[in-house]
Formats: sequence, structure tokens, C-alpha cells
Amino acid sequence: MKTYLTHARIVLADEVLDDASLLMEEGVISGINPLSCGDAIEIDLQGELLMPGMIDLHCDALEKEVEPRPNVHFPLDFACAQADKRNASAGITTVYHALSFANDELGVRNNGFAAEVARAVHDWRPHGLVDNRVHCRYEITDESGLPILQQLLADDAMHMVSMMDHTPGQGQFKDMAAYRDYLTRTYKKTADEVEVIVERKLAAASGAFARMQTLAEAAHSAGISVASHDDDSTERVDTMLGIGADISEFPINMVAAAAAKAAGMSTIFGAPNIIRGKSQSGSMRAIDAIHQGLADCLCADYAPATLIVAVMRIPQMSDLSLPEAMRLVTVNPAKAAQLDDRGMIEVGKRADLIAVGEPGGVPQVTDCWVHGKLAYRARYDHG
Repeated sequence: MKTYLTHARIVLADEVLDDASLLMEEGVISGINPLSCGDAIEIDLQGELLMPGMIDLHCDALEKEVEPRPNVHFPLDFACAQADKRNASAGITTVYHALSFANDELGVRNNGFAAEVARAVHDWRPHGLVDNRVHCRYEITDESGLPILQQLLADDAMHMVSMMDHTPGQGQFKDMAAYRDYLTRTYKKTADEVEVIVERKLAAASGAFARMQTLAEAAHSAGISVASHDDDSTERVDTMLGIGADISEFPINMVAAAAAKAAGMSTIFGAPNIIRGKSQSGSMRAIDAIHQGLADCLCADYAPATLIVAVMRIPQMSDLSLPEAMRLVTVNPAKAAQLDDRGMIEVGKRADLIAVGEPGGVPQVTDCWVHGKLAYRARYDHG
């Protein structure tokens, strides 16, 4: 099947081609402004932007599809199908569903339950509109999670791993009161239940580095990337470098972000942070990281629809051009995740593409192709 897209503004890695055309066949891009298109089906994009499909390295929205309210669970295949459609409509053609393996108390983040969700994503992949992958978030103060993650890796049901350390007193929870409040508010735990969790977490911290090393070595042997999470100091970055971390997710201040960049790690910030103008946890603003040249990637975090809006707004908020902003969600995350077949509009790359319009001044994906196949289409009234 051949598809010929015409009258598009094609966003390449370093420039925008006006009134351009693109040919895709057999799932790959076969021509940019080709001299002929043969018997291809022609689609007139009427001046809309044509960009690479976005690559989201961290989105935990699937957890809310599984558990929309505390202790209210939907069937996992149903949840995967809904998340799949949501990502296609958002223009995310490769998504790493971020699943937290926290301990044995916390709802969908219970180790056993999280493993079931990871396997459900794996089972859904042949049916998916987009490329659905699993990003396992390992809480390093949990001793029981390591063997579960090792088995998921062996079963090809894990495609990225990040190391979370929510020990109170550092990172996202800078004091014990903040952590207790988080457990009480988010998971409806009683004061006694909170104390048990806190004591267990503090006790398990002593063997955390060895567990991280074991998991990171296994991940790298399997060819998948390893990320740190909520880095808050140069010392924390150095610790993560000690296990060979490739990515720094959500560094919480400029010092940590600069240290991660200097060490050659890819940095990731959240698109909701761009749109809201602030972090939900009081960490640094993503736009400030962009101003300082410290942001490599944007992720959807918990809201897939924010990604395209953030990309389109960044050129208005910074010195970045549209192609430079686009790299934050395409070529840069592809490199961070070791995906060399996608992330840019180039002959021979996967035909993961999105068309973008601005109905009512709000950037929206109107068409999404994954591996050359139409995955989503919407038509807005521009009147």
C-alpha cells in the first residue's frame, strides 16, 4: 500500500518544507517531494504540519485507565485498548507505559498487579494502533520487586527501566511530613499503615544500590536503557552514573540537570509542566531547563494530550525553532531509548507520522500513521 501526502508543511530535523509532499510505502518513508507517486492513494493535508510521530518515554496514564478510582479496577485488556486509542489521538506513535513497582500495598503499583499490567501491554501489542512498550519504574527500597522485574525482562515484557527512590528526606519528598501526606492522600492509608510503610522503606534502603546494579546490568545486557528519577544533586547523579544510567528523568533542580547533561545522560521533563508553567511537586520549571539548554526530551508524564500542545508552544516561549522543539519528542527520545528506525522524517525511516492543525488556536493531531497505517483521523470545523 502506498500513501502520498501532499500540500504539507513537513517538519524535518532542521527545517520546515512548505507545500511539500511525502510518499510512504510498505511501512516506511520512501520519498520526500518525490518525482512520481505511482498508484499511491493521495491525501491533501491542506497546509497542515506533517511531523514525525512522537515518542513518549514516560507516561503513567495507563495506571488511571486500570484504576480510575481507588480500588476500582477495569479489565486490563480494556484498559490497554483505551490507552492505545488515547495515544494515537495524541500523536504519540511509540509510548512507554510507565508502571510503578513500589511494594505490596499501593493499589495498581502493587508488584504483582503491576506485573499483570505489564504482561497485558505485552499481549496487546499485536493489536495496538501505536507501538506500546513498557517502562518499569522500580522503587529501589523494595526488596521483593527485583525478581519480578528480572522475569519481565526475560519475557520481553519490559523495554525500559527507571530507578525510583522515594525515601523521605530527598528527591520528590524532601521531608517526612510530605511523604506521610502523600501516602495518606493518594492511597487513603491510616496513620498506622503509613508508619509501617515508612519503617519498611527505611529498613530496605541499605541494599538498594546492589539491587540497582543487578537490574541495570541485566537491562543493558538486553539492550534497553536505564533511567534515574528525580535526581536532586550532583551526588545523586554520580550514584546513578555508577550503575550506568543513560537517562535522568525529571531532575528537580538546575544543578542536577546540569550534572546529568555534563555526564552525557539524556534529560527528560514533563509536557504538563510546560503547559501549567510549574511542577506539581515544586521542582524546577521545564521551560527554565529549555532556556538553559538542559532539556533533551519531553514526555507526557500523566497526560498524553499535553505533548503536542507543549511542542507547538515552546517556540513562542523560547529561542527554539519548531524543528528544535520537535526534536524534544522525536529524535532525542528515539536516541535515548536506542531506537534507530524512527524519530525523524527521512527516507528509509518508519512511516510514523502525524498531521497537526490548530482548530480554535489549540494544536491538535488530525491524522496519525503508524508504520504507514492510518491509526487515527479527526476532522474539525474551521468555520
